[in-house]
Amino acid sequence: MTRSRGSRGIDTGLPRRVAVLSVHTSPLHQPGTGDAGGMNVYIVEVARRMAEAGVAVEVFTRATSGDLPPCVEMAPGVLVKHVASGPFDGLAKEDLPAQLCDFTHGVLRAEAVRSPGWYDLIHSHYWLSGQVGWLAKDRWGVPLVHTAHTLAKVKNRRLADGDKPEPIARVIGEEQVASEADRLVANTPIEARELIDLYGAPPERVAVVAPGVDLDRFTPAALGREQAVRTGARRRLGLPERGYLIAFVGRIQPLKAPDVLLRAVAQLPPAVLDRLTVAVVGGNSGSGLDLAGLGSALGIGHVLRFLPPMGRDRLPDLYRAADLVAVPSYNESFGLVALEAQASGTPVVAAAVGGLVTAVRDGTSGVLVDGHHPARWSRVLGDLLAEPGRRHRLAQGAITHARRFSWDRTAQRLLAVYRDAVTEHRSRVAELVAAR
Repeated sequence: MTRSRGSRGIDTGLPRRVAVLSVHTSPLHQPGTGDAGGMNVYIVEVARRMAEAGVAVEVFTRATSGDLPPCVEMAPGVLVKHVASGPFDGLAKEDLPAQLCDFTHGVLRAEAVRSPGWYDLIHSHYWLSGQVGWLAKDRWGVPLVHTAHTLAKVKNRRLADGDKPEPIARVIGEEQVASEADRLVANTPIEARELIDLYGAPPERVAVVAPGVDLDRFTPAALGREQAVRTGARRRLGLPERGYLIAFVGRIQPLKAPDVLLRAVAQLPPAVLDRLTVAVVGGNSGSGLDLAGLGSALGIGHVLRFLPPMGRDRLPDLYRAADLVAVPSYNESFGLVALEAQASGTPVVAAAVGGLVTAVRDGTSGVLVDGHHPARWSRVLGDLLAEPGRRHRLAQGAITHARRFSWDRTAQRLLAVYRDAVTEHRSRVAELVAAR
């Protein structure tokens, strides 16, 4: 990516400095537990590349401990600012709307001590941040770009059994942000259509920018060395070196549906179960799920291995160790786990929902499963485990498919969205000044 050489955004058409809002989760948090997930990865990867392009990034997030420093340099050109708003501990994501006034006050104070025009653009992530961004953009006189990541109306249409619907306050909040944002960034064309059809977003303000994958970190084994690499990776992770391995990576919650995977595994033939390990990597989030209890009740406790969330340095080993990675979510705005697994040379079995339809190329890089019926999932998993030649073909297709996505490309396209939003905003301001 070419570094911006101008000292001001007007020299290159890019903003000089962007305020990124991530109220409910910090880019410094470990993905896979609590409220940290793909959005955290997205913010980290994009912010780094924005800074490399010469755009300074300041990320505002809620402080969750009194010991946190007010400001942390996450990478050169990227600052994370902790805003005190509400109690440090004991606040669930559902409790945060009541703290938005306090958080907004902290964000506005951070700008007030700077020279006028310190920020050229705001990029908010998730609806809570969009509410803050909506107010800050008027105060600062800058455009607002918003990425929803998930949408309440979509989630409520695809609830897991026993999961709680998103509250009406969130629905209204998302509608307000969709109306006020200068640009809405959708991960896929499907999400773009949902913003337009369900939220009344003007089509000309919706831009599709696919997330990416770190193609330098998530790499496949060299051709012909797949088995040796797989065995070594399993050894390092403390997993059985022989037999089949299916991996699930993500937060343990009804939305991500790891229970669907366990119920499907329980229906596999005994000869397969005798050779199978299922690695569940992640931590409880929200209402959580008692997967250990479910596994025991289903009689498959002996095949389950529960591992804590893994950092980016260990995840490639996990993906390369697995024969298949399962993503049975009820909804995903994209599905970064699916991309990471495919980039590592591992086929993915995913639910045919949301962004997974884009992240996984059905029949080429993995298999998309309609619905969440365990018997259907069991048939797909069993067939793939029984056909090593097919798995190998899918693995090669997965590598090729994943190479279509990269964080460099994501950042480049976001910069184009920023440029359009800034240019349009300046033209609108100029028209207002001329009309006076």
